[in-house]
Amino acid sequence: MASDPKVHIFEEVAKHNKTKDCWLVISGKVFDVTPFMDDHPGGDEVLLSATGKDATNDFEDVGHSDSARDMMEKYYIGEVDPSTVPLKRIYIPPPQARYNPDKISEFVIKILQFLVPLLILGLAFAVRHYTKKE
Repeated sequence: MASDPKVHIFEEVAKHNKTKDCWLVISGKVFDVTPFMDDHPGGDEVLLSATGKDATNDFEDVGHSDSARDMMEKYYIGEVDPSTVPLKRIYIPPPQARYNPDKISEFVIKILQFLVPLLILGLAFAVRHYTKKE
């Protein structure tokens, strides 16, 4: 690795997010993996999905071999300025509709307004049928 590494701003690194121009940030270091895109065992999509963010967790979760870690040295192009790296985004789920018992009771009332008259009509027909003289 270089003795005096170039310091890159994160926004600059994030712009390199294409197959023909791909940079990754791993453990605060910047790697230009463009020449490795066709050779990566997971395919270029894996590398492209790691652009525009700190890819350290993505890299570590896979469990790369020591030879893969050694191979990274030839793609090293500098460090990333840690003050420019955005904070890790925390997933906040969208707000859910709150339970509203009034909506359920409104639904039940509408169903009953339809079913009760049908039930009365059906009962009237049944009574008439069984009490009818022949």
